[in-house]
Parts: sequence; structure tokens; C-alpha cells
Amino acid sequence: MADEKVKMEVDNQEEQEAEEPQDKLLVLAENEYKLQSANFSTQEKSEAKEATMKIIKESDMAPYYERICDLMGWTKDEKLLSEMKAKNDAEAKKLDEAIADAKKNRGETEVRDAEVNKAKLYAKIGDKKTALEKYKEILETTVGTGQKIDIVFLIIRLGMAFNDLKLVKEYVTMAKDLVEKGGDWERRNLLKVYEATFLVRIRDFKGAADLFIESVATFTATAMYSYETMVVYTVITSMVSLDRISLRKKVVKSPEILQIVQEMPKVQTLIQSLNKCKYAELFAVLVDISTMLNRDRYFAPHAGWWLREMRIVAYSQFLRSYRSVTLGSMARTFGVGNKFLDKELSRFIAAGRLNCKIDQVNLVIETNRPDAKNSQYAEIISKGDALLSRIQKLSIELT
Repeated sequence: MADEKVKMEVDNQEEQEAEEPQDKLLVLAENEYKLQSANFSTQEKSEAKEATMKIIKESDMAPYYERICDLMGWTKDEKLLSEMKAKNDAEAKKLDEAIADAKKNRGETEVRDAEVNKAKLYAKIGDKKTALEKYKEILETTVGTGQKIDIVFLIIRLGMAFNDLKLVKEYVTMAKDLVEKGGDWERRNLLKVYEATFLVRIRDFKGAADLFIESVATFTATAMYSYETMVVYTVITSMVSLDRISLRKKVVKSPEILQIVQEMPKVQTLIQSLNKCKYAELFAVLVDISTMLNRDRYFAPHAGWWLREMRIVAYSQFLRSYRSVTLGSMARTFGVGNKFLDKELSRFIAAGRLNCKIDQVNLVIETNRPDAKNSQYAEIISKGDALLSRIQKLSIELT
């Protein structure tokens, strides 16, 4: 048993050592968000600036340094900038020589490897434009599907780092096509995380949740973010996307997710309070989770929307158990005031998000859930009307 324990520890250590570190451009993007966001303290902003400058100096990131100074209004250190540019030029010259040597004395594989190294240099120093140009040139001459996918992933990360969602969308689509043609298991799993992250950015939380859930047991995209972060993203997207049964099966009872969130009290409370119908606990922790989302560069634009969706999920789940319930009783269950709940429910009812009505005289909430057959009938009628409308438009165009 002792020998087996030692072997497991060695295996775990080797696995951790094999993990790819987070892309430094993505680290810088996180720091950049901290520097610009009102959700971070002066001390945190100062630490973010210090961490940013440390990476810039370590990697001689002259182009990125110029960009961040212009963006943040920092005074440029011209001496530092000149030194970094000189190092960039020297490294580029060395790589040009390696490319020339490979073309003269070696094969196509060595030429491609040298060209990839040149493109990676420009990415490393934060020269997005030149890096992208080089990656595109390499894609045009690359034959192997797997190698093409690897370059596409580098472009996607470049787009993520510089908030270029148009670029990310284009190359996520390309990656999906390439994977269908011949992507291996590992690349397919990586793509799920890349695509899920993009879907978060465009607020397709249902699509993101499905992909994140599929990735929980196979995650290797540590160049994007840590496994722990991915698990949190899985929870956040799933809470507003999955029905109660699916959420319980795929998230609440997931051993992989449970293992991670047990070290995250707020996230654990989020999951369990909704699952166990402890709505006052849920509403209390939603404030903390909303703050957490506002501090995440991917989720911050959607934090307010997510908070509203979570309240709708909770209200719907509660009301599903009643034909009628007093406003006061529901308010006490959720730990909120009567006026707040009345206003909140009225807004969601008017928007068609809750199937109930409020008797303002007796202060009673009455549910009016449509049965399955009526819902299907209404859906068929709606689709039929839409089809007739299209046919009429087409007939007008033809005549």
C-alpha cells in the first residue's frame, strides 16, 4: 500500500509538471482588466501594474509596453523601450537565420518549426498584428490537420488576449471544421474549452455550460486558465441553463465538481442552497457571487444579467410547488421585503418570465402553469403563423 501511495504521488506530480502554464498574454489581459475595472482596489491595481511590468521586462515585450502605456496613460521609459526593441530585433534576426538555414539544409518540417518560432516570438512580445500575419502564412502552407489546429488555437488565444471576438469567432469556426476532418481526442477536448469561453463572451451560457460539463473530466486547457477556474465557470453557466434534474445530475452530484467546490464555500453554497431550496441562503450568497463575476474579465459584462436569471430560476423553482402562496410567506422564504418581491415578481411576470399573477387585493400569488399539451399546441400555432407569414412574403416577391 505504501508503494502504491508513493507511485500515485509521483504520478500526480508528473501530471502537474506536465501542465502547460497559462498563456502570458492572457495573464496580462487579466491584469489589464484589473487596471481598468472599478471592481478592484487601489492596492490591487498597483499589484496588477507591478505584475504587468515584471512580465513585460522578463519577455522584452516592447510592442505590448507601448500599447499598455498608451492605454493607461503611463509615462514610457524610453531607455527600457529602446533596450527591449533592440533585443526583439536581435531575436528576430536569429530566427530569420534559423529559417534560412532550414530552407537551405533541412526539410519542410524544420522550416515550418522555425517559422512557427518566429510567429511565437511576435506573440510573446505582444505584437498582435505581426503574429497574426505570420500564423496565417503558416496555416496556408501547413498540410497536417493536427498542426493546423494547433496554430488555430494560438490565434484564438491571441484574439482572447486582445478582446478581438470577431477573430476568435472566425477561428473557433475553423477549428471545429478541422477537428471534424481529423482532430485527435486531446485537440477535441481543448476545442470544447476554447469554444465554451467564446460562448461565455457572447452570452450563450447554455452552449457554454454543455461544453464545460463535457470538459470537466478531460480538461487540459491550462494555457487558458486553471482547472479550478473552469469548474467555477461550469457551475456559473449551468445554474442558469440546466433544468433542475439535469443540474442535479451533471453538477450537484458530479464528483469532480464537488471535489473542487468543497474548497470554495461561496460556490458550494450557491449550488447546495438552490438544490435544497434554501432560498434565503441563496439570495445572500448571490451578492458575493455577483461580486466575484464582476471581477472576472469573461463574466463581468454578464454579471447583472446572470443575477437576474438566477433570481428567476429560484422564483420559478419555488412557485412550481404551489398553486397559490401569500406574498408575505414567499418574501420570508427568500429573506426579502414584501415591496421588493412585489416589484420584482411584477417585472418578471410582465416580461413573460414567470407563469403566475399577483392578487393585489389579497396579496396572494397564483400560479398559472400551462400543461404540456397546451404549451405544445401554442408552439405549433406560433410556428405555423410564422411559416404562413414567410410564404406570403415569398409569394409577394415572386409576383
